[in-house]
Amino acid sequence: MLEFGGKTAHDTHQEAPRNTGRAIKRGLLGRCPNCGEGKLFKSYLKPVDACPDCAEEMAHHRADDFPAYLAIFIVGHIVVAGFMATDTWLVLESWQHLMIWIPITVILTLAMLPSIKGAVIGLQWALRMHGFGGESEEPMLAAPAHEDAR
Repeated sequence: MLEFGGKTAHDTHQEAPRNTGRAIKRGLLGRCPNCGEGKLFKSYLKPVDACPDCAEEMAHHRADDFPAYLAIFIVGHIVVAGFMATDTWLVLESWQHLMIWIPITVILTLAMLPSIKGAVIGLQWALRMHGFGGESEEPMLAAPAHEDAR
């Protein structure tokens, strides 16, 4: 019998696909990617363990540093474009640019992080990554090798 990830061909069944765009949008809004009703975060960047409305587990997500990388990427493009545009029509000293662009960078990054993290969690939920598919994330242990008698 063919095996796929520890399951036999008879055990595998196709689950209904999840709408990735809707899950990401719900995550961007700080809502549960499953039902869209429950809050995704209990504090600034701390997700709930489970949705209070539909009981979907959220504790096993693995957003890790990806939201921070995305925020840096997006904010970096906005700030560099803003700096370059400003520098073409305003003549400012370096310290003046620092006084403008450092606070904008910090505020934009802190404002975007929860939404980006919610979107990443929504993406993981939609793609059934990291336990969102109902399967354990524990690595399957191989059966011990049979030792031949000497």
